[in-house]
Amino acid sequence: MKKTALIIALIAVGLVGAYYEFGGGAAKPVAKPVTVSTTPADELRYPAGAPQLAAIHSETLPQLPVPLADPLNAKVTYDEDVTTRINSPISGRVLNIKAQLGDEVKAGQTLFVMDSPDLGNAIADVEKANADARLKQLNLSRAKTLYQGEAIARKDLESAQSDYAAATAESRRAILRLKNLAPQGINNAAEGYALRSPISGVVAQRQLNPGEEVRPDLPDPLFIITNPAKVWVTIDLPESLLAKAEVGHPVSISVDAYPDQHFAGRIEKIAPALDPVTRRITVRCSVDNSKNLLKPEMYAKVTLLAEADENAFRIPNGAIVSNGLYSYVFVEIAPGVLKKRRIPLVVQYRDYSYAAEGLTAQDKVVTSGALLLNSELDTAK
Repeated sequence: MKKTALIIALIAVGLVGAYYEFGGGAAKPVAKPVTVSTTPADELRYPAGAPQLAAIHSETLPQLPVPLADPLNAKVTYDEDVTTRINSPISGRVLNIKAQLGDEVKAGQTLFVMDSPDLGNAIADVEKANADARLKQLNLSRAKTLYQGEAIARKDLESAQSDYAAATAESRRAILRLKNLAPQGINNAAEGYALRSPISGVVAQRQLNPGEEVRPDLPDPLFIITNPAKVWVTIDLPESLLAKAEVGHPVSISVDAYPDQHFAGRIEKIAPALDPVTRRITVRCSVDNSKNLLKPEMYAKVTLLAEADENAFRIPNGAIVSNGLYSYVFVEIAPGVLKKRRIPLVVQYRDYSYAAEGLTAQDKVVTSGALLLNSELDTAK
């Protein structure tokens, strides 16, 4: 009897489990797949919240002059026409530094003051030369009087004239030497030698400290003064691109510090000869740096541009889908609605391509996820 009851209980448990297993209980929710509509042809429609929309990015494209080649490596340098590198013309010890890095200075403004025995020697040379010239002038005046009274021979007069001329020349030499050391003059030699800036500008570099001994033969300049609003951008141009570079042609300059900004410039100079080792030629570009964004020693990318007024849309190559001989992009014509559009390319380079037709300034082009959209469109067809 007990055995029969146990068998009946086991059968009941099995029937209950089968009931829930095969749908007898509450229905389980099932995720609905996202459907994609492809009406009309070459068009995808996604409902709001579709996961595909999170994988794509669309944006309007800039219209830029068509480049003549891929971007070239370049470097921002000082404009040497408005830059001076200052060394001390004499030896001495730094007493006081008057200008700091980044300071604006005027022409003639003191950069630093130093104690210099050479300055004392130069001042003493001027005083001795002037004193000797005055003495020789008196001797010449006396000789002229004596010669007129026939008290001395003519050769004595000529000797006095020669001595005076030599003394005058030595005086001029000593004065010029002192002016070379201190073009703006010396107010008080006891206060030390003041080295002044020959031009107005900004202190771009300072290579000295208080108490330091300086000499004229130091390898590095003590100060670099420049106008930061003017810089040069130099390119090592490959020989194969030389025919595309001409003085006056426009260029577009970009730097890592401002990846979304392009600086307009022009080719200013082309070197007369190539480097025999690298087979490259130095090309110098001028650029307006009135906002002081470009800094000397920055690395840059320079794109040679065609001398034309027409611009083209710059398209990232990742946004382009190729099909045989034709190129296409996906344009977002409405939220969740993307249309595949054929575009004729003007030129194609390593990172970007350019199209003059097929797009408008208001079109939002898919720049990320174009391959995903193309695959879904092919599948839907």
